Amino acid sequence: MPKADEMTDVVGGTASVAVRTPERRRISWPMVAGSLAVVSVAVLGPAAWRAQWLSHPAVQAWRTVCLAITVQALPFLLLGTVLSGAINAFVPAELFTRVLPKRPTLAVPVAGVAGAVLPGCECASVPVANSLISRGVTPAAAFAFLLSAPAINPVVLTATAVAFPGSPTMVAARLLASLATAAVMGWLWLWLGRAEWLRPTVRHTGHRYGHSRWTEFRLGFQHDLLHAGGFLVLGAMAAATFNVTVPRSVLDTFSGSPGWSVLFLAGLAVVLAVCSEADAFVAASLTGFSPTARLAFMVVGPMVDLKLIALQAGTFGREFAWRFSTATTAVAVAASALIGGALL
Repeated sequence: MPKADEMTDVVGGTASVAVRTPERRRISWPMVAGSLAVVSVAVLGPAAWRAQWLSHPAVQAWRTVCLAITVQALPFLLLGTVLSGAINAFVPAELFTRVLPKRPTLAVPVAGVAGAVLPGCECASVPVANSLISRGVTPAAAFAFLLSAPAINPVVLTATAVAFPGSPTMVAARLLASLATAAVMGWLWLWLGRAEWLRPTVRHTGHRYGHSRWTEFRLGFQHDLLHAGGFLVLGAMAAATFNVTVPRSVLDTFSGSPGWSVLFLAGLAVVLAVCSEADAFVAASLTGFSPTARLAFMVVGPMVDLKLIALQAGTFGREFAWRFSTATTAVAVAASALIGGALL
């Protein structure tokens, strides 16, 4: 077993390896939290008390909403992680440098559109963007791809269409708002970004012994499914709790104001950190809010959430992560409000 975690990209017979510190077995804390919640319900309290508590209408409603969100989203989450693992394992990173225009201003929107054909969870987009930068792709284009890939890929758009049946304008609004946000952020980096904000990645040439592409696919798929699945369970639980416990008066305070409702659901998307393959089902369950507010939830979530901020800080540095996430949130909210107001 190797003593260090290494990420290998093989292109044209050569290999580039990123060496990190020795890896410990990582625990999927969202999955642990979801499991503990289920176990606590099953083992705590007398049987009669459990039966009475579980038969309470509010608990039954919570269970129904949580289960419905999870069951609807799980097939799309599974498909997304399979495709993401296959792309990371079998598609050479050099492909991107070949198809992107040489001029950075043109490379940004092209990279944003390229995200539409590369399904994957937002967790996978950060290392892919880091790999692109190390291969010579301009950071502005890599960041546009980082933002667009988890937001507008076919799996996510199909899931959105299923979650909002009979509402093709919601799918179109999500596509346009996400593309606009990715392109604007790429151009903003060209205009205002500084190289010193990016922490350099230590890389050297070599080959990772004993790891085939199929092994890389299996490991990537396993990690993404467990990691994103845990956040899906927590997101479904949080959405169900939100629907059942929050009083109508509180919802009316935010949902009654177009501006506050958009900001509230944008902030909720950052906190819940639901995987992009599943967030449309969570948004569809928030029926007390306007379509524009729910659009903001789906545009902000795949681009800025707590786990993504942590991933970006670990990959590019904290100075970059806070600046980039703050600016992305502002641009995503503005794009959602403008496009949602026009189409929804």
